[in-house]
Amino acid sequence: MAALTLRPVRPAVPADDAELAELDRSTWSTLHAVLPRPAPPYDPFFGERHPPEDFLVVEAETDDGRAGIAGYVRIVPPTPLASNAHVRQIRGLAVATWARGAGVGRTLLRAAFAEARRQGANRVTLRVLGHNDPARALYASEGFAVEGVLPGEFFLNGRYVDDVCMGRSLGPA
Repeated sequence: MAALTLRPVRPAVPADDAELAELDRSTWSTLHAVLPRPAPPYDPFFGERHPPEDFLVVEAETDDGRAGIAGYVRIVPPTPLASNAHVRQIRGLAVATWARGAGVGRTLLRAAFAEARRQGANRVTLRVLGHNDPARALYASEGFAVEGVLPGEFFLNGRYVDDVCMGRSLGPA
């Protein structure tokens, strides 16, 4: 595997649409996806319910010359309610296959924590499929704890899969 140099995490911009759409399609897997595999004609990555400002991206360069977006994280308020405005929810995290194992996911999580704090949040939550052991291990190593399990919430590849709710405190905002 080529060595990877990460650039600073930045907010997504509309010009990232095509590259993020390709990243999303190339990383699709029943390990984390509950929707069917995307098929042409493809929708744009960004839309009214998924604007660029909800996403943070990290670009990287390899020592063999590859460069581009290595991953993204989407962080949003879980509801429009004032009573939980102190919470942000991660609703998507993807790492390019060529960038895996280089700390991209961890870098994106930490940037999401910083952005959540900047927005005044003191708590972050997420949902992850029960059989996604790599993601669950990453989240646990970054301070997330299992806060609930919805047993058999999804039927994927001929079997029922749990939906695991995880959360962590960010400390005072």
